[in-house]
Amino acid sequence: MIFTAGIDVGSTYAKAVVLADGKQVLGTAMARTGFRLPEISRRVFEEALGAAGRREDEIAYVIATGFGRHQVPFCDVAVTDLTAAARGAAFFFPQSRTVLDIGGQTMKASRIDEHFKVRSFRLNDKCAAGTGAFIEKTAQYMGYQTDEIGVLASTSKDPAPISGVCAVFAESEVINHLSLGRPPADIMQGAIVSLVGRAVQLMKRVRMEPEYTLLGGILRFPTMAVEVQRHLGCAVNLPPGDMVQFAAGVGAAFLGYRRASLPDPVAGGAGRARRAHPAGL
Repeated sequence: MIFTAGIDVGSTYAKAVVLADGKQVLGTAMARTGFRLPEISRRVFEEALGAAGRREDEIAYVIATGFGRHQVPFCDVAVTDLTAAARGAAFFFPQSRTVLDIGGQTMKASRIDEHFKVRSFRLNDKCAAGTGAFIEKTAQYMGYQTDEIGVLASTSKDPAPISGVCAVFAESEVINHLSLGRPPADIMQGAIVSLVGRAVQLMKRVRMEPEYTLLGGILRFPTMAVEVQRHLGCAVNLPPGDMVQFAAGVGAAFLGYRRASLPDPVAGGAGRARRAHPAGL
C-alpha cells in the first residue's frame, strides 16, 4: 500500500491530508495558518499522520499546495492550488468540468478537461468583497462567530441587498442595513448572495460547463451552495462533510500517489520511498 500526503497552506487555514493508494482518506488536520508557515505546515502534517495512524517514514510522497506551498520544507514538490483543486474535485466527482473554489482571501473559478487539466481560470484576489473573509467580517461586525454563520443565514426571510464591489463600500452597506433595523440573518444572507453573484461571474468568464463542483471553506455554510445552485439553475457537486475544506489537500495527495507510482528507473516497479521526479503533473 502506498501512503501519500497533501499539505494545503492556505491564506487562512493550513490543511493536511493522508491518502492510501490514492483512494482512501486516512487522516486530516487543520489549523489557522498564522505567519510561521513552515511550523504550521509541519504541525498539521504530524496531526494528520496521527489521525491516519501512520509514521512519517511510511509516507511515499508529500506535495504542497496553496499560497504558502513554497514554505513547506519537507515536501517533495509544490503545485499550484488550481492544479490541486482540479484533482481534488475529480477525486470526488470524476465528471467535474467547472470548479469554483472560495477561500478566505481568494476566489478561483476554473474549467478543466476530461484529463482534469486546467484549461481556463479566473481569480478574484484583489478585494475582500469577493472572498470568504468578507462573510466572516460581516458576521463579526454583527457580533457573531464564524461557526454561527450557517445557522444565522439559514433563518433569513428577506436577504438584504449588498451591491458594493469593494469591501469598504460593502461594509458601509452592512452598517446602513443595521442602522435601519434589518435582521442580522437577512444581512448575513445578503452578504452570501453578493458573494455568489461575484462567483458566478467568474464562472462565466471561464466559459463554465457542467458538472459544477464547489470547494473551499466558505462552502461549509449550506446556504452558499444553495444560492450558487439557484443562480445556475442546476445541481452542483459538493464534497461530503468537511471535505469541501480539504479538497485541495486531497488533490495534492493524489498527485503524490501518481508520482510515487511512477516506475523507479533504477530498481524498476513502483517506488515507495520519497524521491524527486521531473515536473509535469
